[in-house]
Amino acid sequence: MTDVTDAMTTLFGHRPDGSHLLLAALILASTVALVATAAFATWWARRHGNAPPPEDPGTYDPVATEGGDSLAGSGETVLWRMRTTVRDTPGSLAALCLVIARFRIDILTLQTHPLAEGTVDEFLLRAPASLPSQELTRQIEAAGGTATWIERADTHDLVDTPTRVLSLATRTALDAAELPLALRQLLGRCTIHSLPAVSVTGRPTGQSAPVEGVLEETVMRLRDPSGGVISVERPYLPFTPTEFARARALVELDARLGPRVPRSTDILTLPEGNEITVRRADRSDLAAARAMHDRCSPDTLGLRYHGPVGDADRYLNHLLSPRFGRTLAVQTASGKLVALGHLLWDGDETEVALLVEDDWQRRGIGSELLGRLVQLAEEAGCDSVYAVTQSRNTGMVAAMRALGLPLDYQIEEGTLVITARLRSSAAEPTGATGERAARPADERTVRPSGPAEGARR
Repeated sequence: MTDVTDAMTTLFGHRPDGSHLLLAALILASTVALVATAAFATWWARRHGNAPPPEDPGTYDPVATEGGDSLAGSGETVLWRMRTTVRDTPGSLAALCLVIARFRIDILTLQTHPLAEGTVDEFLLRAPASLPSQELTRQIEAAGGTATWIERADTHDLVDTPTRVLSLATRTALDAAELPLALRQLLGRCTIHSLPAVSVTGRPTGQSAPVEGVLEETVMRLRDPSGGVISVERPYLPFTPTEFARARALVELDARLGPRVPRSTDILTLPEGNEITVRRADRSDLAAARAMHDRCSPDTLGLRYHGPVGDADRYLNHLLSPRFGRTLAVQTASGKLVALGHLLWDGDETEVALLVEDDWQRRGIGSELLGRLVQLAEEAGCDSVYAVTQSRNTGMVAAMRALGLPLDYQIEEGTLVITARLRSSAAEPTGATGERAARPADERTVRPSGPAEGARR
């Protein structure tokens, strides 16, 4: 190196401006050496593992799998509700969130349901529309989630849980008939049965539950404040203790407030000029309803109750209870009751039934009541309503057809069941295998509509 420097000094130093040329050459040599050193250091680091490792070609990449940035940038999204159970250890939730973030999914809400062992994490997610739910479920379970369940959600689920619970409590406080509906909206897709302590014939049913209620995985039994039991079933997803506590709080609120029905009324004018009043009815109208029965012909009572005419009165107390649905009454200017319309909760189905006194038939009263009952069913979030009648009951058939809704007809042993579809059914829940958990609509069993048969009175 010294010999090279001496040679360069001799070459440039003895020429005109030799000192400047020497300085330029030294700067050039230093730059070349610096670049060479940096290149060597980079090569050495990569060779000995200090550089980031290359991507594992076997790792699932949602963006690459869907074709570049199409998954993240398509702009089309859907809402999912997902539950999964994780161990109650530090980092378990973080592992799930890393998977969710990797799929370009936004977490809109998160609830935790503590269990005796582990925790149920419930997410409301906004995900790319092209993302299959089965792939998300597989990745969540690979990250430590178990018993993963996912279903499509809608914009109504964007309301945060405290706000939704307060809204349901308000509705329950205003109307006792709202309790079964509030429980269904609180707990999701489930089947609710009100089981009375005494049958309509006056016999004890043996239905009871302790004050604190009973929780058995997919079934909860709560003591009904009006007597009997409220049974809630959700076969596809076990209830958590948190959900059980919320449901019990709603039932306790109902018990403290006692019987209550909104007292709003509507005054309508019939084509011939008579004015009638349409209002909600309850058990305080029992005497007036029995008097209307006395004025009805046996044929009219037979078309309505599908059983012995002499037994019709004994079912009124049950029908007028707000626990089993909503009843609309029509009364004249003199206060006489001339028609009743019932919207009855029948598990996860809803029945409509009409009774119009003979002298007031063919005046449009039945169609008016039926239209109002269907509107109440839509407000309650029902998918459909059905009427159980006989094929010779042309008035009821005509009223159902006048709704202008898609109708299904089923006949069995002289009994006609007409089902009106109110709106498109929500997406059914799917588990890790993607199998449907709800019963298909075409598997409904057609049952005779007799007064002694549950809600089909």
